[in-house]
Amino acid sequence: MAQGDTLVNALIGAAVGTVAGAVLPLGPLLGGLTAGYLEGGDRSDGLRVGLYAGLVALIPLGLGGFVVGSLFGLFAIGAGPDGLAFGALGIAFMLLLFALYVAYVVGFSALGGWLGNYVKYDTELGS
Repeated sequence: MAQGDTLVNALIGAAVGTVAGAVLPLGPLLGGLTAGYLEGGDRSDGLRVGLYAGLVALIPLGLGGFVVGSLFGLFAIGAGPDGLAFGALGIAFMLLLFALYVAYVVGFSALGGWLGNYVKYDTELGS
């Protein structure tokens, strides 16, 4: 866990973001903050490692969301005479929600990485 070890710091940040994201609304921000604080370097390094942490955190979070969303979409396909149309609309809606979720997780993780670097170098907490 040396300063500048981007892969390890991103994995730690992703783990924090995944666990915190399961119980807190801004969990990805905490994961990015952890990764950015551990990474060191300048602001762009913190932003980059936060982005990587968000992308890695999407794997378990997105997989769970995909499974739940698929179940809702499959139930809607067989519902009534217009079930196929409603099912297709439901799947399109779930894809839109997934795109917004990707932007939320990756965006807040990147912001957290930037903030983690800021806390490390420009506040009394990091000293």
